[in-house]
Amino acid sequence: MEHMTSELNYEVVRPNGILDGTQAIQLRQEISQRLDKTAEIILIDLQEVTFIDSSGLGALVSALKMVRTRGGKLFICSINDQVRMLFELTSMDRVFKVFKDEYTFKNEFTAKN
Repeated sequence: MEHMTSELNYEVVRPNGILDGTQAIQLRQEISQRLDKTAEIILIDLQEVTFIDSSGLGALVSALKMVRTRGGKLFICSINDQVRMLFELTSMDRVFKVFKDEYTFKNEFTAKN
């Protein structure tokens, strides 16, 4: 997983492949480390994720709770059609703010602040 920072004080987490139980643990650790570095906003870029199972969805929800508990915000971008369908079926599209891509996220976020 890669990460980058910008003037918005956000960090990007980029899981890849199948977001399942194994990746879920790594995802939560990555996000926790980023929050420890005082990142206020976490952007999870799912461009390289091909499939998410129930434990992957659970990891996203627990990551959201962890970020909110620490006073931060969590957003998601770059989901494929399979993940979008899963989000819609499970109403996760109402839980998470999903952006088309990181560029769109930066533009919308900068416009609001």
